[in-house]
Amino acid sequence: MKIEQIPFNEDASRRIYQDYMKRVSTATSSLSAENMNDIYMEINSHIFEAFQQNSTLPEIDALLNVLERIGAPEEVLKQLVADKKLEQATTTFNPIHVIKALFLNLSNGISYVVFSILYLLLFGFVFLIFAKLVHPADVGMYYKNTSFVVLGHLKESGDPKVKELLGNWFIPVMIAAALFFYVLLTLALKLKKKLTKNKS
Repeated sequence: MKIEQIPFNEDASRRIYQDYMKRVSTATSSLSAENMNDIYMEINSHIFEAFQQNSTLPEIDALLNVLERIGAPEEVLKQLVADKKLEQATTTFNPIHVIKALFLNLSNGISYVVFSILYLLLFGFVFLIFAKLVHPADVGMYYKNTSFVVLGHLKESGDPKVKELLGNWFIPVMIAAALFFYVLLTLALKLKKKLTKNKS
């Protein structure tokens, strides 16, 4: 959707405005096209309305006053972009969106740091799948008698009582576990976002 640009009489004003709106686009580039357009239109509309109220000033002065009041897009939009990205991540369950959302929200509380660590631990399942493909005899879920020994890599222990439990089911179980915990974590992240929104 094409967004109407604010017309200016002076070339300098036009360049300042276009540069500012380019910064708005850059600051929101990690969001969906719809969210980017919404924010762009909102900022554009705000500039236009504020500019009209300063119509007694020279054009460039009026524009600079408006942009100064709004602030730098990189700072002003930081929290909004983080919130929108989190909403996108918990709606789509897309891992790339989840990673970006967590990165953008790291400064918004210890809970997001904890979520980041938990998501990072999920890569352990992926690592184990590849490790099983490379070293099929040394990777698995090992137990001795009825006690759990290790989930992962175990070099030949020499103990005949140590057995591998899953065998050929190891990779499917790791994939299922990774997906289960990923969905569970993302739902918990969605709940956290909802609770935070209700408090504010």
